[in-house]
Amino acid sequence: MKKAIVSVIGTDKKGIIARVSGLLYELGINVEDISQTIMQQYFTMIMLVDLSESKKDFCAVCEELETLGKEIGVDIRMQSEQIFTAMHRI
Repeated sequence: MKKAIVSVIGTDKKGIIARVSGLLYELGINVEDISQTIMQQYFTMIMLVDLSESKKDFCAVCEELETLGKEIGVDIRMQSEQIFTAMHRI
């Protein structure tokens, strides 16, 4: 199972969760866990996703998420779970 961490940060507006999760669904990516909060006017979300049945490779998914982020005015980034874990291990 290939997992990744998707982070979304930006000014809060309607539809962010719907648009991001909708794209992931279209790409065959399962959301396993999600945490989101609003800090004053800023929206933050972190998702643990399963890429094992993705219709596209990791880099193509990253590009699609970045494109969607630009379209809806937020920053969307995806990191491999292994890299994310290694970066945050101290």
